[in-house]
Amino acid sequence: MAVEDYTQPVLPGEGASDYERYLRTDDLLALQKRPDDQVHRDELLFQTVHQASELWLKLSWAEAEEATRLIEHGELPAAQRLLRRAVLALQYVISQLDMLEQMSPWEYQTIRKALGHGSGFDSPGFREIRRVAPQLGQAFSALLRERSLDVVELYRSGREHEELYQLAELLIGWDEQVTLWRMRHYLVVARVIGDEVVGTQGTPVELLGGLIKQRFYPELWRARNRLTELANEED
Repeated sequence: MAVEDYTQPVLPGEGASDYERYLRTDDLLALQKRPDDQVHRDELLFQTVHQASELWLKLSWAEAEEATRLIEHGELPAAQRLLRRAVLALQYVISQLDMLEQMSPWEYQTIRKALGHGSGFDSPGFREIRRVAPQLGQAFSALLRERSLDVVELYRSGREHEELYQLAELLIGWDEQVTLWRMRHYLVVARVIGDEVVGTQGTPVELLGGLIKQRFYPELWRARNRLTELANEED
């Protein structure tokens, strides 16, 4: 009997091992500027944070999109599992912004000149999140109508509609993480280049601060106000 040589790759593609071939590490690690092409060595940090963020954003919106389909088919536990992943992926995006604050505000000005008109507003991942978020909300709202419920009634029903309750909490949790990302992004930008300047795309940085109040699911947030009103009326 021939003995398999586990030191040799069996998958097709480039790379010295199956790990490298499956993950396409040669391609992945070639996506950053080489040292000779960098205007400043911190370009590696800058590109790494943003490229990694795009991967996590891709996972987040893909899971939310599939969760929408599952909700439409009544598979709520499976949808909840994917939305938990989507929320966690956004948390990773937020935490990575800490790395950008390790750059010197003055030295970053050198990198900034190499960005052209590049801006976070052009993020493909965030553009996809804005696309799938309304669809997710519409699927949830349709489910409430099907059960003859509104959001306030759902929250007041106790454990009678536990799966719907958990779904509502995951939607507002996802919305909350998007808001935290916007807030954190604004603060990082303000810390690095200032909050009274114009960004690389000609957009005032203060505009980022105004986006913090945007919500994908305002009805879930408004429901908290109504619940507090009802509680006060009962008292």
